[in-house]
Amino acid sequence: MFKNFLKDKLLIAKIRNRFIPSVQIAQRQLFHQYQLQARQNSLPPIAQTGFKVFSQFEEDGKLLYIFSIIGMDNKVFIEIGSDDGVNSNSANLFFNFSWYGLFIDGNPKSIARGRNFYSKYPHPWNYQPTFLCAKVTKENVNQLIADAGYSGEIGFLSIDIDGNDYWIWNALEAVQPKVVMIEVLNEFGMNDIVVPYDDNYVFPGKHPLYHSASPVAMTKLANRKGYRLVGANELGFNFIYVKNGIADDLIPEVSVESLLQHPSNKDGYQKFQEIKDWEYVKG
Repeated sequence: MFKNFLKDKLLIAKIRNRFIPSVQIAQRQLFHQYQLQARQNSLPPIAQTGFKVFSQFEEDGKLLYIFSIIGMDNKVFIEIGSDDGVNSNSANLFFNFSWYGLFIDGNPKSIARGRNFYSKYPHPWNYQPTFLCAKVTKENVNQLIADAGYSGEIGFLSIDIDGNDYWIWNALEAVQPKVVMIEVLNEFGMNDIVVPYDDNYVFPGKHPLYHSASPVAMTKLANRKGYRLVGANELGFNFIYVKNGIADDLIPEVSVESLLQHPSNKDGYQKFQEIKDWEYVKG
């Protein structure tokens, strides 16, 4: 019982540390530093800017870098596959830069947990995000977002549903995000392949790697929708795209191959051999 009490106390302390003033101050300083470096044409590569506050890996830092350069004039996010919205790609923008938006997840327990967390931290009178419990399909994604009150240009879209990610983004028309982060299957290597759409899919399906799309196929989709690839998390599975025409010279396009250099990518590709002859379509 004492161990559980101690564990809970440590968890609360860890959560509260995310809201201490020094965390926000340091990020505000970085925000202004990147803006100055942009004016001086001395920006560091995006690969060197990652850090984690709420995100699962170092996505928080890379998103701060991007939005420091392109501006935060549209502080609206939509996160599809958000779980509870806490260890998410949008939480840092919400808590430390006053963004607002929509978290969508199909797990009712995750949605309830998220609503509870955001109602308490950093304080109960903070403006609340919208939480929606729904299974997102290519047929309903636009209606779900429109019914939640979102349309037109938004700042940021995150998609991570371990399934039909590619097909959801392909179908999405209700909003036009400036920046998109979406999970790819880096285990597919440089193959141009997409797992066929399955509206009944639930992870892990027939095989935990048989879903979504390869980095190459996802980037081809992004290009068709008017986006360029600018970076990824270090492990190379959360790809980041910026809309063409927004800070093209300051945040240049990078190659897919350059983002698949982590040793884990080689190990992952070996696992792909188990399913390499299954059914795929080209991106």
